[in-house]
Amino acid sequence: MDPPDSPDTGTPHRKGLRNDSVGLLASVVLGLSSVAPAYSIAVTLGFVTLVGGRFAPAALLVGFVPILLTAFAFRELNRRMPDCGTTFVWNTRAFGPHVGWLSGGWAVQFATVLAMASLAQVGAAYLLDLVAPDSLAGSPLAVTVTAVLLLVVVTGVARRGIHLAAEVQYVLLGLQLLALIAFGVAAFARDGAVTPSVAWLNPFGFDGFGPFAEAVLLCLFIYWGWDALITVNEETTDSARIPGQAAVISTLVLLGTYLFTAFAAISYAGSGPDGLGDEETAADVLAALAPGLLGDTLAKVVQLAVCVSAVAALLTCLVSSSRATLSMSAHGALPPAFGRVHPRFRTPAFGTVFFGAVAAALLTLLTAVSEDFLGDAILSIGLLIAFYYGITGLACVWHFRHELGASTRDLFLKGVLPLLGALAMLAAFARSAHDMLDPAYGSTAIGGVGGVFLLGVGSLLVGALATAVARARFPRFFREGRTAVADLTVQED
Repeated sequence: MDPPDSPDTGTPHRKGLRNDSVGLLASVVLGLSSVAPAYSIAVTLGFVTLVGGRFAPAALLVGFVPILLTAFAFRELNRRMPDCGTTFVWNTRAFGPHVGWLSGGWAVQFATVLAMASLAQVGAAYLLDLVAPDSLAGSPLAVTVTAVLLLVVVTGVARRGIHLAAEVQYVLLGLQLLALIAFGVAAFARDGAVTPSVAWLNPFGFDGFGPFAEAVLLCLFIYWGWDALITVNEETTDSARIPGQAAVISTLVLLGTYLFTAFAAISYAGSGPDGLGDEETAADVLAALAPGLLGDTLAKVVQLAVCVSAVAALLTCLVSSSRATLSMSAHGALPPAFGRVHPRFRTPAFGTVFFGAVAAALLTLLTAVSEDFLGDAILSIGLLIAFYYGITGLACVWHFRHELGASTRDLFLKGVLPLLGALAMLAAFARSAHDMLDPAYGSTAIGGVGGVFLLGVGSLLVGALATAVARARFPRFFREGRTAVADLTVQED
């Protein structure tokens, strides 16, 4: 028999964080920054165009649909359970501690740490390219050292508090959006630019289902990260309502930004081999097109925006990860150290420093092994994203299953839409896993199997082993099952 639901009070458990310090605008900014829009569109749009040609905007639009449906699930679950543990708490409440720990804890944090390593490396590479001699910009050692220094600085900002982090993000996000708008306006205004066509949004224009699915899967990654804003719900004004609103708003802003940039780039450069269809151009669309479109000086500003984009996302990753593990500790699923809140800054100081250090160590290790190995590790994130988004969508439907007949709103927003989003995410997971089996997928292969597949599925298998270890280490959490997250298991400081 399922335990009774917690009262729908909209009041989260207090864990010592600074309450009412984040409003709607700051929440939206944190959500957008965590996606790194300038960086994401720069390094993804070209590859989507290689697959789908001028129909790349259609892939961006279709790829957005399961993201929006998942955002509705996050909004409804946060309205009922506004806890900074988000997916960990929700999936545990719906399916029990084993599923919660693996899908809402391990998968999310492992994906985030991989992303942090990548973002630090990208930010460092762009920064050195802007300010350092070519000999340093092309040196893996210099890039790695600079990336570690960036992690140290960003960790210090995140440790000082969410208010400071949000203020920094206003500046960083503003530069990104201004750069993308300037790029788009200049592209549309350029002589010879093709008039955009609504036909580019036609999802049936792809040459078969395979290219269409591949393009959509690429697009899923560039939307990932907006859910980081939910992890600051206990520090947000009206924690049951504002984070959910911010989640939906941030995803819609992302869609508009990406479509605007995609239409502009294709209008200016085309989708053929002389434009975005060129593999070198596809690797970084903004870096390839900005000098000829804006001139060298303004192109440097766009390059700075991409650098800033990576650093801003890195900061938000640190904020979200430390709060998620704070909740896991508060509910007895991680050691007490992760539940410590700094008495002055009111932040999970230990967790913040821990994730900064782990990301630095992972970056150093993977770079030492092989730069190709690090690239494949980043590609494997897509599997983890689809996995935990899909489980969370199902958790929404299961948690509210007895309420779906109460109204049309409840039926669609708590049932139909989250279910469709979950099925789409799990289908993406299955398709990704199938494609990643190919040894030609990515840059490495072991025993005839793609390295990306081994890293992605392997991380989930390691997570299953970690869950077994956690069960032995934290028997109370696993013994009490779904009710374990209903009440705090440790006292506030």
